[in-house]
Amino acid sequence: MRFTKPRDLLAVGLVAGLLAHLLIRLAYDTLPPLPTFAGFTLLVIAAVNLYLAFSLRARILRKPGARPVEPLTAARAVAFAKASSLLGAIMLGAWAGVLVYVLPARGEFEAADRDTVSGFVGAGCAAVLIAAALWLERCCKTPDDPHLDQ
Repeated sequence: MRFTKPRDLLAVGLVAGLLAHLLIRLAYDTLPPLPTFAGFTLLVIAAVNLYLAFSLRARILRKPGARPVEPLTAARAVAFAKASSLLGAIMLGAWAGVLVYVLPARGEFEAADRDTVSGFVGAGCAAVLIAAALWLERCCKTPDDPHLDQ
């Protein structure tokens, strides 16, 4: 399995951002207000990623007193990390697409002011999820991996 490349996440985020911006542009007046804390669910997933990262890191590095990690457990954690980083990239792109529309429209629509806050909260939470997922993926490397510095 290869590490998640930032360019792959960037490509996915750009596509999601373009699609979200197009949707917002076409239907903003018919959409309900965006929930201010909608992005916080991404923080829950980020917390799980961080918990797994710190838990597995000590075990993979074979710290004293830490149980060894089953290979299937590590593989599942890497798959979870990859899925989480992809979700984070999609959501960061989507929230950025929303922000590109609502930031200039703040003076025109009252709803755009509230949705700007939602956009920043969602984008921030998505960025935290990406960082946590990439950290978990890094923590699941085996110590004797010849590709450690790549």
